[in-house]
Amino acid sequence: MIKVAERLNHIEEYYFSKKLREVKKLEKDGKPIINMGIGSPDILPPKKISQSLQKSLNHENAHRYQSYKGIDLLRESIKNFYKSNYNVELNSDNNILPLLGSKEGIMHISLAFLNPGDEVLIPDPGYPTYTSVTNIVGAKPIYFDLTEENSWLPDIDKLNQLNLSKVKLMWINYPNMPTGSDLDTVKFEELISFAKQNEILLINDNPYSFILNKNPKSILSIENSIDYCMELNSLSKSFNMSGWRVGMLLGSKRNIDCVLKIKSNMDSGMFYGVQMGAVKALKLDSSWFNKINDMYLKRKKIVLEICDILNLSYDPKSVGMFVWAKINSNKSSKELTDYLLYEKNIFVTPGFIFGKNGEGYIRFSLCLDEQLITKAKSRL
Repeated sequence: MIKVAERLNHIEEYYFSKKLREVKKLEKDGKPIINMGIGSPDILPPKKISQSLQKSLNHENAHRYQSYKGIDLLRESIKNFYKSNYNVELNSDNNILPLLGSKEGIMHISLAFLNPGDEVLIPDPGYPTYTSVTNIVGAKPIYFDLTEENSWLPDIDKLNQLNLSKVKLMWINYPNMPTGSDLDTVKFEELISFAKQNEILLINDNPYSFILNKNPKSILSIENSIDYCMELNSLSKSFNMSGWRVGMLLGSKRNIDCVLKIKSNMDSGMFYGVQMGAVKALKLDSSWFNKINDMYLKRKKIVLEICDILNLSYDPKSVGMFVWAKINSNKSSKELTDYLLYEKNIFVTPGFIFGKNGEGYIRFSLCLDEQLITKAKSRL
């Protein structure tokens, strides 16, 4: 047997990678599973996006290697999108790096800035990939608590009590997944000040800002934030293009160039047709967001009714494409989600996978149509 790398001792296969195999087997065995666990939009993107991809296939350079930084037109479209939606001024050559989905950006940033033994501030609850990538590169996760009592926001006073001498990066994710909470400008400013004082690179992972949210914000809209802050964004949730794998990283020229050193050694550019489809998406007006949010609002209403049936507490004002619900019984999140899966054929996500502070909660996705959500409700 060939010995595997030691880094595999510190990570596990992604929860959904394992669980979805189990769900698929149950479906093959004839179980009518309703999947309310995954945040993969089911609504088709506008036809003009797919048509733009199709039309681009006849371009003379469509099937060649593309620039590691993306085509000029894509970066210019991202620049204009950030200006019109977040009031952020970016230089398309210096401040923007398109990605093959924002998830790869977490790895690229970590490889670019972390040495073995460096420490990383990670929210609890939070996206599990922050932890797994930190472990993969040999750095050490340092968790900071997000709690319902504090509206799922970082506590600056508690952060300042930590030993920060080895901390290089800090991950935040607002609008937040899994909780649906959001940050205001004042809190962004406090976090940026904290990052500057402690020479920490602060990264906001921001794919949910247009979903059931009337006030999209970027951390880069805060004056003088760009040297200590970066932002990840994505077309997956906002434009229902999760399978296209189009993300973006925004930051200072120095920081973007550092990440590009990693990225340029990891892939050979994004397919031209996908980039042209992304250009079309980024030019859509607000009517697109109004349309999908009308659908999500109707779906959310039924999910909240499901929560009521299950005696779960929730924040009706939460944003994003999930409902984060507190269990008001003695069941653990695993026990409740196993009950729903094996007894009611409904798959939802247990809160424990997001960290210790996620225990006692479950997460419902809004990425399935009203009929299926209503069917799930009828089973309860």
